[in-house]
Formats: sequence, C-alpha cells, structure tokens
Amino acid sequence: MAFFSIIIPLYNKENFIENTIQSVLDQTFQDFEIIIVNDGSTDKSEEKILQFKDFRIHYFTKKNEGASTARNYGIEKANADFITFLDADDYWYPMFLETMFANIKAFPEQNVFSAAIEFDTSKKTIPAQYSIVKSESEIEIVNYFKASLKETVLCTSCAVFHKTVFEKAGNFDTKIKSGQDTDLWIRIGLLYPVVFSWKILARYVYDDKSLSKNNQWIDKKPDFSKFEEAEKTNPDLKIFLDLNRFSLAIKSKIAGKKELFKKYYQPINLKNISLKKRILLRLPPFVLKSLIPIKTQLANLGLQSSVFK
Repeated sequence: MAFFSIIIPLYNKENFIENTIQSVLDQTFQDFEIIIVNDGSTDKSEEKILQFKDFRIHYFTKKNEGASTARNYGIEKANADFITFLDADDYWYPMFLETMFANIKAFPEQNVFSAAIEFDTSKKTIPAQYSIVKSESEIEIVNYFKASLKETVLCTSCAVFHKTVFEKAGNFDTKIKSGQDTDLWIRIGLLYPVVFSWKILARYVYDDKSLSKNNQWIDKKPDFSKFEEAEKTNPDLKIFLDLNRFSLAIKSKIAGKKELFKKYYQPINLKNISLKKRILLRLPPFVLKSLIPIKTQLANLGLQSSVFK
C-alpha cells in the first residue's frame, strides 16, 4: 500500500494538467498513488492524462458535479493512510512529499500537516503572507484560526491529512459551490492543530477562469451560521469568521445581494476588523466596484493577497 494517496480533481484544465501530474512524478519521495477524478471535462484534459503511463495513476471519470463531489469521490477511492489533494492547475515542488513524510514521522501524534505556498499571478510570483510570526524553527504546530487571518495555512494543494480526519470532521460539503474548502478547514481546525512547515512547497497557479474568481456562486458560499455556538466560546474562531464574513459581505454588496449582505454583515463584531474594513462596508456598491481594478492590481503585485480581504 502506498504511503500517500494524491487526489487530483479535474475539470477543463487541459492547459495545466500535464505540469500538475509531472510535478507529482518528479517528487523525491516516490511512495504514492495518484487518483485523478475527471469531473466531466469537455476539453482535451483526458487526452493529456492518457499520455502518462505510470501504474500509480488511477484514472476515474464521472459526470460533472463539482470539485467537492470529485474530491469526496477520491477520498473513497484512496488506499493510503495519508491523503493529500492537488488542484489540476497547481503544482508541487519536488520536496513536497518528502517534507510531509519527514514531518509525519517527526510528529506521529499529529494528523494534519501543511506547508507554505506561493501564488503565480498574472504579473509575478509572490509568497503567501501568514498571520503567525516565523520562529527560528522551520516547523510550527499552530492553531488554524490564529494562523490563517491573512492567508489560510491549509489549502487544497498543500496539505496532508490522516484518513481518520475525514471520519471525524466529515468530507467536503457538496452543497457549497465556492469556498467549500474553507468550510472543511473550519471543521478540521475545531478538532486538530496543524503542523505547518515554512518551506514553500507548492505553487498556486493563476487561472482567470477559475471558479474562485467568479461571483456566480455568491449565493452558495459557506453558511457560517452552523458555527455560531462554537464561536461564542472560541474567540480565535470568532475573529476568523468575522474576517471571512467581511469579505463575503463586500462581495454580496457588489453583486447587488442586499439580503445576503445583511446575512454576513449582522453577525460581525466590528471590533474584530480594521477601520479600513469598517469604512469599506459602508461604501455604496458603485464605489466598491470602482476599487476592484486597483485592488486586483495590488494583489497581482503581491501587495495584498486578495480583493477585499
């Protein structure tokens, strides 16, 4: 049995999937299986995949039901004790699996492992900025919520989970069409600390067609109300949720969704967000829309990780 099961959900990534798969095959640690779940692609993604002849690649096709369903399908097919995901337009640096393996052996009592990432934007490649202060050690055991106030320390292309994590925290919520990873990370963060490596081991590749750039799913973002009881006694969770609510409130206002704006805005403790963010929440939609090109340019230059966050 392989040590790692690598799950790659795939939907119309013909321009990226070859580099993604090759980044796995180029790993210095080679004890793995690759589970590719083609979620109803209509481009030449399958043609690109079938060029690879490696017994460790297990290829599955299914009708299009979204990334959450594809990842959950991969979890069901996984044979290894440790499961990791890689989006079909991202890639790993060669030491990713070797570093994760070493960290797993160094912290056998832990179940969730991750590493730093960088972003390949349309302008330049920039390292992610985290809300924790780097110590002399290259490895930290961190509280997910405290560590993720700027950029999440868990992402679907740079984290490893023992299979029991999904048994306890559950899988990806298939009702959420965008932000389903955040919902799962919250559930995991309530149960587990994260062993975080400061080494940059993965690159998130900018794709302007990516679902996360599209506001068509604004009505099917995470519903944080399920965590209302937990946040009453967990101040770290409360701050994390309020920052995410702020971001979704702004996006809802821009999209003209007044009731959705109220849903995200009303639970926010304004003391948990900066003065700048409080001002942005009061601006009319047309002003917020005018700021998008500026914010996007700043993000592409590495001066801000995302728009309105």
